[in-house]
Amino acid sequence: MVALDPTQLGLEIGGSGALGFLIGFAAKKIAKVIAVIIGAELVLFKFLESRGIISVRWDKLTAGLAKAQETGTAQAQDWVTTFVSTAGVGAGFVGGFALGFKKA
Repeated sequence: MVALDPTQLGLEIGGSGALGFLIGFAAKKIAKVIAVIIGAELVLFKFLESRGIISVRWDKLTAGLAKAQETGTAQAQDWVTTFVSTAGVGAGFVGGFALGFKKA
């Protein structure tokens, strides 16, 4: 029979929850910065195109952005799945991550 130590289990869940909160908070902040950078690039492209400096193939550009989003989402899901694979640590991490992502 496996003996469960409530103190150790609490430390694992609490520690992983705190780590999840920090990572979730940082992930949302980083996502906002990336969104601003991409938005600024699109505005710059449109400005340069309106001045006749460059010619932008918008259909190709948006298709590339959509594919990058799909790839990033799949990689993020794999990453989160890896952390969730352990029960106590995973539960704390997911709870903390969700809370951190919501608070950002």
